[in-house]
Amino acid sequence: MKKILALGLLPALALAACNGNTAGNTTANTADADVSNSGLATDTLTPGNEADNALMTGEAATPSQKFANDVGASDFFEIQSGKLAQDKAQNQALKDFGAMIVQHHTESTQKLTAAGAKAQPAIVPSPALNAEQEANLAALDKASGAEFDTLFKKQQTLAHEKALTIIKGYEATGDVAELKVFAAEAQKVVQSHLTKIKSL
Repeated sequence: MKKILALGLLPALALAACNGNTAGNTTANTADADVSNSGLATDTLTPGNEADNALMTGEAATPSQKFANDVGASDFFEIQSGKLAQDKAQNQALKDFGAMIVQHHTESTQKLTAAGAKAQPAIVPSPALNAEQEANLAALDKASGAEFDTLFKKQQTLAHEKALTIIKGYEATGDVAELKVFAAEAQKVVQSHLTKIKSL
């Protein structure tokens, strides 16, 4: 899993220069129990816990910086999940969905970074995954066969619902015009993904 995250983080960080709280250090037994019981980490992708991605600077991130961080992390989670689906899904439609979200969320990160660069002062997304997202990627990495397909669909549905909540919220109340424009465009893409995964 560390190898996946390490390799996946490189393009996300390059683009930057361009989902609840689940303890990341839970015991193996607890993590296994959570995954086996629900197919997701405890409190998986529950809206309202986006602060996990705030920059660790000793002071709270501004709402716009927090939004950029949350979306950057969401994009990174989707890219890594999509790559796993391309390799491990049994259903060809899920493999295709995986390829699509890798492409679309890579583009999203590029657009987010460009929008943040236009802000005054500039806002640079921090794509660091929170503990919950790491736990969900670990669960996907461990799963195989039909179990993987079921887990992937469940995680994608919840992840896109959460992303939609974050994006709609910023579009309605955000204070950086460039990021509000980005949010309006991103909302259409995320909604299309949510509709698609629910149909598979």
